[in-house]
Amino acid sequence: EGGRGGEGGDEAGGIAVERERGTRMGARVGFPGRCLPARVRVTVHGPTCLHSRMQVWGEQPKWAAPRRQERHIWDSVKKATFILGSGLFVFAAFRNSVTWHLQQFWGASGDFWQSQWGKAYSFVQGNEWLLFIFGAMVIPTLAFWLVNGLLLIVDVTGKPQLITRYKIQTGKNQPVDTAKLLGAVRTVLLNQLLLSLPMVLLMFPVMRWSGSPCGPELPSFHWVLLELCCLGLLEEVLFYYSHRLFHHPTLYRHFHKKHHEWTAPIGIISLYAHPIEHLFSNMLPIMVGPILLRSHVATVMLWFSLALLISTISHCGYHLPLLPSPEFHDFHHLRFNQCFGV
Repeated sequence: EGGRGGEGGDEAGGIAVERERGTRMGARVGFPGRCLPARVRVTVHGPTCLHSRMQVWGEQPKWAAPRRQERHIWDSVKKATFILGSGLFVFAAFRNSVTWHLQQFWGASGDFWQSQWGKAYSFVQGNEWLLFIFGAMVIPTLAFWLVNGLLLIVDVTGKPQLITRYKIQTGKNQPVDTAKLLGAVRTVLLNQLLLSLPMVLLMFPVMRWSGSPCGPELPSFHWVLLELCCLGLLEEVLFYYSHRLFHHPTLYRHFHKKHHEWTAPIGIISLYAHPIEHLFSNMLPIMVGPILLRSHVATVMLWFSLALLISTISHCGYHLPLLPSPEFHDFHHLRFNQCFGV
């Protein structure tokens, strides 16, 4: 006992030490017979100041807490600055390297592509209608069916395992129901022929009114790169909000429910939709950008092909290596109320 005449006590000095044996401490916490390190408690008696008492107990005065917090924040800022700075440096170096190589390729092959475009322009005798339909409709549609044709082979046959092993919702649509698939193919073809084609035909005079979409000169590499970035951002915003709108209970019941018949989607379902939804959620978001930027038909061809490819990947149902993950959109088809972007 400390401080009242017990062994080691000191009433006048103000400090008492109490030791508890390790075996007694071990029994108290549930480890009988084991010797834990002895605990030393230091008690301060008498007129010793609070600051000394805190130092004996290992505590810090209240004014020290803000300083510790400031040091912690400053250390965090320095670490974040170092990490972000290093990341930006690596990104800038990588970007400059990639763009330099792409620009070299574009410059080396620029004459080739320009000559091919000149040949196509001469072949149709300057018929810009044909050039626009071929670039904005035929080539993107062929790219869509080429990729989806390969995916359909996997969906129908369930082979090869090299691809099916990456199925997100395992056991669903493996293999896909043939009758249901044929109905989806029919809907997609009707949407492309009866809706997409007329909208592309209508898009041409609008773009021609504000510029020359089928001019004999191809755009520069940097301009195409900038356009693709702007087109992607604009399409994502427009699609997101139109998609959210079609999830309103009234619109969902009449229009969007058709698209969500596939809770475990496959690639071709990217264009499986009610005609109204196909017009306002599938077509308009990708068409507004080229109209506003007065893009060349070559850029439109590249952009439409990329947009269809990205939408196909988002619906394919496989998280394939080196490709963007479609898990978020697969989850949207499963739950309906989250992950509205594409």
